[in-house]
Amino acid sequence: MYRYAAGQMVASPRPAFYDGHMSDIDPKDLIRIARGDGTDGTAQPLDLGARVRELRKAQDWTLEQAANRAGLARSTLSKIENGQMSPTYEALKKLAVGLQISVPQLFTPPSRDQVNGRMVTTLAGAGGEKITTTYEHNILADALTTKKMLPYKTRVRARSMEDFDGWVRHDGEEFLYVLTGKIQLFTEFYEPVTLTRGDSAYYDGTMGHNAISMSADDATLLWVTSLT
Repeated sequence: MYRYAAGQMVASPRPAFYDGHMSDIDPKDLIRIARGDGTDGTAQPLDLGARVRELRKAQDWTLEQAANRAGLARSTLSKIENGQMSPTYEALKKLAVGLQISVPQLFTPPSRDQVNGRMVTTLAGAGGEKITTTYEHNILADALTTKKMLPYKTRVRARSMEDFDGWVRHDGEEFLYVLTGKIQLFTEFYEPVTLTRGDSAYYDGTMGHNAISMSADDATLLWVTSLT
């Protein structure tokens, strides 16, 4: 039996029920946490499947990707995440290696201020492109497939409301910041507002909205949409 202390797995007394058969032991009973004050304690009960799913999503991995890294079948990982299977200790070790963590971390809920370390950069001129008759969108942080915000830089080609085929609507809230030029922002429930460089607006994305350029050159905007 082992416990995790000072960054290492160290020997810990075997539980009284240990009979020499690792497969008969509940994996949760193998984990003892070394606390900051030097005392030991068993990990508090938690949903292992939800914890594994949380760790996988923090890495931005699909089930297939995580299973391949852990050397497990996709179906096995899916059953573990959905609480349909109690993993063996060997499976726990594979999961820990695949998720790039220690075994005890599988049973330790993260603190509120824990940082998962995700980061991506988008160089000028890079990113995904989406061009319509009214806008030219440059999708930023395009490499992250799962995120809570969608940032994008937009060139506004539209010059009048007639250029649009009705209102633009979508789920979530939206923040708009004018980078260059001058625009007129039309919304379903408010009078049109004129915005120039440095001006911004924050609004409900389900409310109809459109923006048109009013300057000689096409205006450019930074848009950030919440994905909720």
